Amino acid sequence: MQRRSLPASLLMAVSFLAAPYQSMEAADQPNVVFVLVDDLGWMDLSCQGSDYYKTPHIDQLAQQGTRFTNAYAACAVCSPTRASVITGRWPARVGVTDWIRARFQRGNVGKVTQNPTQYVGGKNNEFLCPPNPYFMEHAEVTMAELLRGNGYKTCFVGKWHLGDPEWYPPSQGFDINVGGCDIGQPPNYFDPYTHPKYSLDKQLVPRKEGEFLTYREADEAAKFIRECGDSPFLLYYCPYAVHTPIQAIESVAAKYRRDGKTDKNAKYAAMVESVDDAVGTIVETLTEKEIRDNTLIIFTSDNGGLLGPTDNTPLRSGKGYAYEGGIRVPAIACWPGVIPAGVVSDLPISSVDYLPTVCEATQTEIPSNVTIDGVSLMQHLKSSGQQTLQRRTLYWHFPHYRHPPGPYSIIRDGDWKLIRWYAGPTELYNLADDLGEQNDLADAMPAKADELTEKLEAYLNRVDAKVPQRNPDFARK
Repeated sequence: MQRRSLPASLLMAVSFLAAPYQSMEAADQPNVVFVLVDDLGWMDLSCQGSDYYKTPHIDQLAQQGTRFTNAYAACAVCSPTRASVITGRWPARVGVTDWIRARFQRGNVGKVTQNPTQYVGGKNNEFLCPPNPYFMEHAEVTMAELLRGNGYKTCFVGKWHLGDPEWYPPSQGFDINVGGCDIGQPPNYFDPYTHPKYSLDKQLVPRKEGEFLTYREADEAAKFIRECGDSPFLLYYCPYAVHTPIQAIESVAAKYRRDGKTDKNAKYAAMVESVDDAVGTIVETLTEKEIRDNTLIIFTSDNGGLLGPTDNTPLRSGKGYAYEGGIRVPAIACWPGVIPAGVVSDLPISSVDYLPTVCEATQTEIPSNVTIDGVSLMQHLKSSGQQTLQRRTLYWHFPHYRHPPGPYSIIRDGDWKLIRWYAGPTELYNLADDLGEQNDLADAMPAKADELTEKLEAYLNRVDAKVPQRNPDFARK
């Protein structure tokens, strides 16, 4: 296989461990369904404790498998996480550390100082931030490429958001692409999905006026499953929901209107229900084909919930922020007969772990010259959570301006979490005692802060992370 360096290819979440395996007979190869929801918050499922959202189909997956309470997206915004899921590599190593601007948007081009100020610094900001690319490099090896090389049919449905047409899913290992393009959100959730600036309508042609996008995506996913015959397959299902625009079928939203909830809350809840219905459609199709027991399903989100439409309490903040509300997400793995039912795991895991997990499950070899940052979760899953991982440290790197005080890097080591703000004081939290991150211990425990900062710096050097540089034109007011 040609050398691939693994940059960012965001929507494919399932993977493998680095041990070599021989290709299996088709009858022995499990199918893989990877569900990567957009902007779904940690508390946006009933099985996570919500008494507002209704998600019976997703809850059933949790009941039949393992639900993780310490699962993380590799970034607080979408494209970097999507790249990490599909490559098994940290966004900083892939080089995609912010969401990728579509062609019609003002992308990061030219010199650092020529980029949009609000995202890269310059002018009145203290730091100049590295530009984010327009795409995930073709050199990155993806989950789809690895599994296709092991005899799998591969299909991508939904949101890609990893580059222009030359970098769409077919260039990264997918036999079929339905809806995957350069945009990060649909212009409209109702058919026709058209807008002069957007390309979704070219990838997902109108079918039935007024049809809701999430249900259309689910139908396309079910169609792929039915047409696979006896071949093993990877279905990478990435609904555009529950990203903005917040739109919903009125009859569904009406069920969620109540005192203390806004119209936007009700529409968002209806969007969550549409995702749950889509999962139900996929599981029903697997059951009809009598392949449910031979299918690994992984379900997760690309970042925390968006503040306003949803509430991430008890977590602090939401999408885009360095706090738990921006990066902690739901995660479920289900495979009847292989993964024991009804397990709740508090093991900290990351988006980078899905590729090695999928690869181990499918006995797919990862080339020895490809660096993978994730670790397989299969032995943990098969042992009802009794077998832990050797790794205890997770990392994040967002060298861009989005929310004050600006660029940051994060390390979680055991229960300790340190946020290094490039333009502000370092923060230190013990998540076991302070899940809501209200008690900053950086001043009270300088030795622990220094220890974690040193580990974080070593990581940034190890992955050759691009970091902010001081702005010579900055004048502090």
